Amino acid sequence: MTEDKDKVLSKYQKWHTITLSFNGEETSETAEINPFLNYKSMVNFTHEQSQYAIRGFYAADGSAAETSANSGSVWQVRFTPDKIGEWSYEATLYKGEEIALQQITANTEKLPIADASGKFMVVPSNKKAPDFRAQGRLVNANGYFKFQHSDTYWIKGGADSPENLLAYGDFDGTYRMQAAERDGESKTSQLLHQYEPHLKDWNSGDPTWQNDKGKGLVGAMNYLASKGMNVAYFLTMNIKGDGKDVWPYAEPDDFTRFDVSKLAQWEIVFQHMQSKGIFLHAVLQETENETMLDNGDTGSLRQLYFQEMVARFGHHLGLQWNLGEENGFAEFTPIAQNDSQRKAMTDYLTQIDPYDYPILLHTHSHEPARGNVLDSIVGYKNLDGLSLQVDKRENAAKVVTEWKKKSKATGHPWLIAMDEIGMWHTGVVPDSVDYNHDSIRRYVLWGTLLSGAAGVEWYYGANNRYNDLNTEDWRTTDRLWELTDHALQFFQNHLPYWEMEANPERISAV
Repeated sequence: MTEDKDKVLSKYQKWHTITLSFNGEETSETAEINPFLNYKSMVNFTHEQSQYAIRGFYAADGSAAETSANSGSVWQVRFTPDKIGEWSYEATLYKGEEIALQQITANTEKLPIADASGKFMVVPSNKKAPDFRAQGRLVNANGYFKFQHSDTYWIKGGADSPENLLAYGDFDGTYRMQAAERDGESKTSQLLHQYEPHLKDWNSGDPTWQNDKGKGLVGAMNYLASKGMNVAYFLTMNIKGDGKDVWPYAEPDDFTRFDVSKLAQWEIVFQHMQSKGIFLHAVLQETENETMLDNGDTGSLRQLYFQEMVARFGHHLGLQWNLGEENGFAEFTPIAQNDSQRKAMTDYLTQIDPYDYPILLHTHSHEPARGNVLDSIVGYKNLDGLSLQVDKRENAAKVVTEWKKKSKATGHPWLIAMDEIGMWHTGVVPDSVDYNHDSIRRYVLWGTLLSGAAGVEWYYGANNRYNDLNTEDWRTTDRLWELTDHALQFFQNHLPYWEMEANPERISAV
């Protein structure tokens, strides 16, 4: 009887995240032999029709979201199977000087780990849309989002603010290094986000950690989803930036060691967002810190950062990697990455991402700064498109059309999303100030979607009560979410927008 039970394989569902844990060598975030740099965990997943090599990560005691542990012997991997049937896996843990950044050779030291191999069955998913597990992974298809292995396209709409969404008081190791008081930027105090107005949106059965932590942010995502919104923008690292309150590291001055429990708590929120159909717009850096790692190169520190982000979060189905906010030289940000550095980042992310998620670049808000950066990279094979910023809303559709045409002319049409509308001091205002958001609705929402944009996100200007750094309550623009949902539904249900081309000459000026 025991022998028969042993033959029964564990069952998982297609498109559902599988987290496997392996016991290896005891270590800690602060160990002399750095577990993030001097160990490397790889797991090969094999199906008769496909194979994936997935990077694992150090997980402390394996339950760090609950325990806040920073030590232990557990290594984990997260994998999202895309095929029904039997899968096998084999895990290997390597050790060596900076092995995380090196190629494995025959001489690389292998460490013993428990239960390193096994098999499991994958069956169809029981989820329904908008849960991404109902339809699968979103990829770039000729300049639009599309569900992989299907003919279904997808268009996004949602929240661009606050950019420091993850500066949340319930996350371990999270604090604000300095309040923001600069002219031309959103202001902050020393207080972190709590999202208290959305506590009432948390529902029984929703995730929490450590005795009911997380309800405010989880409730906020519930609210956005209830309004039909399907994307949220967030920085994963804003050291030296506007907020100075989000980073994946155990300490903000050591870029080789990561905060295991904080990142595990981020993952709880990300999983919930995916279950609600909320796309993860992950922005990897800001204009102020784009040269902080390796002086802008894709050297050891940037490689390690990208590897950890991909290993821990790259399994999600609705995800894009944004190379950085306002990337590149402008008069207000003269210390910046150059064209070769942008391309190196793009190439490295492409190399380490096993799922080929869209890679986008956030732009400057106006010419000539925007064009000076983009003219040198338009058509680059590994860059999927633009996270577009435009200062004057009347020009938004024109800018989308311009870069759609330029990229198409190279033979590599860009996916272009209208992600930040200016001006910086105003952006989107509360419903109480402009209930019907007439200019936003006309020039940005409908104007850019009809010009070929793959979606829109709404930025709260610096002079609003709730701005790009201190937003606590998304109900202040409840009407705007309704207007956005109306447009998304029209495009999703009534237009083959992925086959259409903008023709503004046919529009009457009357």
